[in-house]
Amino acid sequence: MSKQVVATTQAPGASGPYSQGIVANGFLFVAGQIAVVPGTKDFVAGGIKEQTAQVLNNLKAILEAGGSSMDKIVKTTVFLSDVNAFAEMNGVYATFFGENPPARSTVQAVLPRAGALVEIECIALV
Repeated sequence: MSKQVVATTQAPGASGPYSQGIVANGFLFVAGQIAVVPGTKDFVAGGIKEQTAQVLNNLKAILEAGGSSMDKIVKTTVFLSDVNAFAEMNGVYATFFGENPPARSTVQAVLPRAGALVEIECIALV
């Protein structure tokens, strides 16, 4: 079994010793994304709604670079800095998925960068 590294400038680059994504055995594993605007080190302006949209757009770019798409996601994990923001995050999240959304876990967590309100990782079919 081999693995293929996925990298794109259409999403924020890895800020540590990890890859944006890895394709292995028919799946694409996408590293957790925060709401950094590609090509910058800055968060998207706004609150949880804007950050959720940016995170999902970053995921989408990595998925497409790896030969997948949002409709092929089978599992997401959502990390919220404040679980009280769940309803607002969920409202935006729902707009990115159709009638058959992926399985999902959502947890409150201390996120790795100050200012990050949400981080999402996913596993998708290729």
